[in-house]
Amino acid sequence: MAQIVLGIGTSHSTQCSLTPDWWDEQGKMDPKRTPYETLLSNAPEWMPEQLTPEVWQKKYDEIQQSIAKLQDTIKTAAPDVMVIVGDDQDDIFPKDAMPMLALFWGDEVWDIPGPVENLSPSHRAGRWAIHADEPEAYPVDSGLALHMVKSLVEENFDIMQLTKQAEGRSLGHAWTFVKRRLMPEKPIPMVPVLINTYFPPNQPSAARCYELGRAIRRAVESWPEDIRVAVVASGGLSHFVVDEELDDRIIRGLQNKDAEDLKSIPKDQLQAGNSEILNWITTAGAVEHLDMELISYTPAYRTRAGTGCGITFAKWN
Repeated sequence: MAQIVLGIGTSHSTQCSLTPDWWDEQGKMDPKRTPYETLLSNAPEWMPEQLTPEVWQKKYDEIQQSIAKLQDTIKTAAPDVMVIVGDDQDDIFPKDAMPMLALFWGDEVWDIPGPVENLSPSHRAGRWAIHADEPEAYPVDSGLALHMVKSLVEENFDIMQLTKQAEGRSLGHAWTFVKRRLMPEKPIPMVPVLINTYFPPNQPSAARCYELGRAIRRAVESWPEDIRVAVVASGGLSHFVVDEELDDRIIRGLQNKDAEDLKSIPKDQLQAGNSEILNWITTAGAVEHLDMELISYTPAYRTRAGTGCGITFAKWN
């Protein structure tokens, strides 16, 4: 019987892979995607203290050390399969035809890098962490994945299933980051679980995601092969505005296995970048038999308005 032996939670922000001299450049995009002037006028007096080169370097070092710890954790646990829960952002699916839930069960899924000239300078600098230079195939455990589709359908989850990508459509950075940064030496076969966290109106609730995680565990444990499975939450926590209060609530809920609190997070707090918290809530449901250890939480502010990312790394074992 298959067993879930490990859980991983990882932010995948470009900021995770940018040296501090790029953080200011990354912040230049935030006025376009946040109510920046309002945030700036209400920013706390201590915010400039978070924006010095020394503070940024310390936070960058903490992030890299945490990624290295997750690499070691995966090597030690030696899972046979990685079930990676992420959010598609106009990658495999166009945003105007986005399913709420989907699962890929082809034999391989492709990272197809797009043209670099369309990227901002900071995204170009961090591209190495989410895309190869040329198209690259990642192995998928298609047997387990198909079994999961069937099991989830039996549990009344309306899962879109697919075995191929449309031409030019790449696997998103929620999955490629995990491969390129957490298992850079040799890819472990994955099962991509895709959740529409970003695009209204068909985003799932926190409660639905937690129950999806529980159903994923039941699906895995009903697979007859004797394999070790890891479940990975990719993304989050709060961004593009750092919300330390929300992040603390999520982390405490995960540590305490407080399913009811996690399921009660209102949808209006889970929009834009914050919506990737749903990937963590899904994973929490799948690994509630394991204990969560916080590796690090880094409120990575990058502008005076308090924009940035609540970069977080954790493991369940």
